[in-house]
Order: sequence, then structure tokens, then C-alpha cells
Amino acid sequence: MSCVLRGIRQNWLKEITVNQEPEVKGSHPVKTGIVNAIKGGGDVFKAVVETVTGAVTSTVGGAGKVGDATLDAVSDVTRHAVDGAAEVGGDLGHAVKGITVGVLRGTKETGEEALKTVGHTAGVVIHQTSKVGGDLGNAAKGAVQGSIHLAKDLGVDAMKAASSAADGAMNAAEKVGSVAAEKVRNALTGTIDGVKVVLREPLVKTP
Repeated sequence: MSCVLRGIRQNWLKEITVNQEPEVKGSHPVKTGIVNAIKGGGDVFKAVVETVTGAVTSTVGGAGKVGDATLDAVSDVTRHAVDGAAEVGGDLGHAVKGITVGVLRGTKETGEEALKTVGHTAGVVIHQTSKVGGDLGNAAKGAVQGSIHLAKDLGVDAMKAASSAADGAMNAAEKVGSVAAEKVRNALTGTIDGVKVVLREPLVKTP
């Protein structure tokens, strides 16, 4: 991570804990922000979206990052956000939906670039969920729901957004292992939030 990106992140990280619980020693501030957002009650989805949007906007927008640099920043925020959601427990899928929406609002991308970020974010979600022992199927479904929720704002078809998220989740799950891939595949088969999820042919074949 560049010095510029690190400096901007540090400024934003100081802001997210204002009027919130003290940051736990050794915990990443994005993770702390998510933990506080979920524990705070109220509209958890909205709180998670706002926390992640703020982090991504500051790290990506403030540093003027584009392309791969944007994806690196997205990965960093997404990993720590998933850690926070997993630590609190509860409905991981609901939290991941909020994380996905927050990432996409933060990057302000549209069209094909947004779809690339959708797939990348879903992949990071699955990778990190596996590391923390979370429910992979629930997390994958949440990523797809988040992409559908914001499809219109992204300027893309809801089915295309859902499929991009599903492909990203499946690619990551297959790298984790066959059991993980089966869990994600089962969670994404059929219709989610009124949108039929279409997995690319190689991803639905049984190994």
C-alpha cells in the first residue's frame, strides 16, 4: 500500500471511531467500525453500508486510485469488514450485503468497471469468510444480494450484476476447496431476490 493511501486511510480511520466504542487494541479500525455499527442496533444494513462507503471513498477517492490500485484498496476494506461482521456473529449474509453495497458506492464505478469490482469483492468475501470459519453460502448470497440491490445505480442489468458476484464467489470458493465450492454453488443456485442467478458453465460442472 502506498504512503499516500496509508496516510489517507489513517485520517479516515480516526473519524470512524468518533462517538463510538473505543477501538480494541490490535484491531483494524475498519473492523472496529463494523463491530460498532452492528452492535449499535438500529438499521444494521444502513450502518454497515455507511461505514464501508466511508472507508472506500477515503482510500480510493482521496488517493486518486484507479484499476488494480482500486481493487487493492477494496480488498483491504472488505477483508477487515468481514472480520468485524464475523466477530459479532448473527446474519453474516445481511452484513455482507451491506459491505458489498458500501464498496460499490465508495468506488463510484459504473458499467463494466463496476461489474469487475462486484466479482472481485465477492471473491474477497468468500476468501475471508473461509479464513474466519464463517458460513460461505450465506456470505455468497449476501454478496449477490448487494450487487442486485445496487444494479440500477451501477448502470447494469440486475441479472448481469448477480452473475458477476456469483462468478467471483465461485472462483474463490473453488480455490478454497471442493466442499466450499459445493456450499457456495448450492446457495447461489436458482433465484435470489427475484433475479435468476446464472453461473458460467465451467463453474457448475461437478469436478
